[in-house]
Amino acid sequence: MTRIIIHGCNGAMGHAVEELAAADAQIEIAAGIDRDTGKQRSFPVYTSWEACGAEADVVVDFSTAAATDALLDACTKRKLALVLCTTGLSKEQLAHVEEAAREIPILRSGNMSLGINLLLKLVKEAAGVLLSADFDPEIIESHHRRKLDAPSGTALMLADAVRAAADDEYEICLDRHARRESRPQKEIGIQSMRGGTIVGEHDVIFAGPDEKIEIRHVAYSRSIFANGALQAAKALAGRQPGLYDMGSVI
Repeated sequence: MTRIIIHGCNGAMGHAVEELAAADAQIEIAAGIDRDTGKQRSFPVYTSWEACGAEADVVVDFSTAAATDALLDACTKRKLALVLCTTGLSKEQLAHVEEAAREIPILRSGNMSLGINLLLKLVKEAAGVLLSADFDPEIIESHHRRKLDAPSGTALMLADAVRAAADDEYEICLDRHARRESRPQKEIGIQSMRGGTIVGEHDVIFAGPDEKIEIRHVAYSRSIFANGALQAAKALAGRQPGLYDMGSVI
């Protein structure tokens, strides 16, 4: 049995994690942390780590970047493993993650779905073949109107997969409107769209001489992310301190 604390339990993803955890005999929700206690839940909800005395093995985090530093400090202090799903972290926060990972096991991923993690491998393989054949890589991502960060963490992961295939020679471009010049060869453009209730769509495009290749992933439900987070929590419990990703745990 893996006991978890849901950090950001009253958000849409927190509810998705709760729903799937209720059907998993290997998971027990010990508590939730959220600045708003919200309606009555099947587990105790606390507004701060100081108020939470629940015993657990792993924290599953779907909150906001503003809460990440306090989360890392709390997990380090209590020796709790952490599945960190929040995106949009600053360089300073990423350094904080690496520092905390020296003391506790942390799995950090911009996307918890199995399909996306397979997509990363496919994109890297495609980039290894196509970039040298004069193909230009572009990424388009779409999400619901309430998403706070842009580009998405997943889009950045996909861009990093392209860059890894090219020895990090490519630069990421998020904004072209202020310049009037031809597209540089070693550039990865990322475009973001926000609207409605789109769960998540990512298109990786390789545009070459007289042909174009597109690799696409569409998320139809948040449950794919919640399920991945719970599988990661079960795999992370009891691990040695370190920084893990989905590929190294699941």
